[in-house]
Amino acid sequence: MVSQSETDLANLRLQDVIWIDLFAPEGDEKRSVEKFLGVEIQSRATAEEIESSSRFKETDNAIFANTNFLMPGPEEYSMEAVSFTLVEGVLTTLRDVPLRSFTELQRKLMAIPRLFPNGYWVFISILDQRVDLDADMIELMSKEIAQYSKRVNQKEDINEDFLLDINQLQENTMIVRENIVDKQRLITNLTKSEKLPPELENRFNVIQQDIASLINHTNFSFERLEYLQDTVLGIINLDQNNIMKVFTFVSLLLMPPTLLASFYGMNVHLPLESWHWAWILILGFMVLLFAAVWIFFKKRKML
Repeated sequence: MVSQSETDLANLRLQDVIWIDLFAPEGDEKRSVEKFLGVEIQSRATAEEIESSSRFKETDNAIFANTNFLMPGPEEYSMEAVSFTLVEGVLTTLRDVPLRSFTELQRKLMAIPRLFPNGYWVFISILDQRVDLDADMIELMSKEIAQYSKRVNQKEDINEDFLLDINQLQENTMIVRENIVDKQRLITNLTKSEKLPPELENRFNVIQQDIASLINHTNFSFERLEYLQDTVLGIINLDQNNIMKVFTFVSLLLMPPTLLASFYGMNVHLPLESWHWAWILILGFMVLLFAAVWIFFKKRKML
């Protein structure tokens, strides 16, 4: 049976329920579920805390677990806390945002209910799907990094904005890694619990292996981004140095001719000043000085 009303809980036993999904619940809804379970569901503030005692806690009759789910945005990722409560095989989830992994699993649960004998199976299926979605996001980030690397190799639009894009991708990579490590810690605690059904142990081990692989992949992606960032900074600095080199060289080329022109611009008697065509000779001297400076730097391989 599938119900969207908390009043139906009064007619049910714990053995009749597999999963209670609280999506942005009102106070009455949350209290009705707490009364049905016989335990107090953790608040959102508790779910967002980073202490180990807040991320996972086990009592005589319940398991409380909290983890973050990634929400991809146009440019940056955000994390939304989701709280899990397991009481005698009944899973209760508390969330404030719609999640694709939850929607897909609800459809699967209604289509093939025999695959989910209790809340533990639902819980591990949520984590499994979530890890798969995280892997898809990491794959997309890897493709984006490859595109950035191609742009760097082709020196295409290498500027400050491109450097900021790399920095944002680094931030997203750190968020993804933090999210995956959080799940790794959660699953490690779950595997130590005596309440965990033995038949699920292998599935949890497989998820742990997948998470370890994803962590290695995110570490590699972050190192690759650091390399790209250093390369872009080097290219930008090199371009700026080349610009300064051009300005400096032009100044040096014009310095001797300018010095000669300044002499003949003074209000004193100088040679050739009375000759009508003296300006041609002076202009020739300026060209020779210009050429001499050019040849000097050329021979010194400073150009």
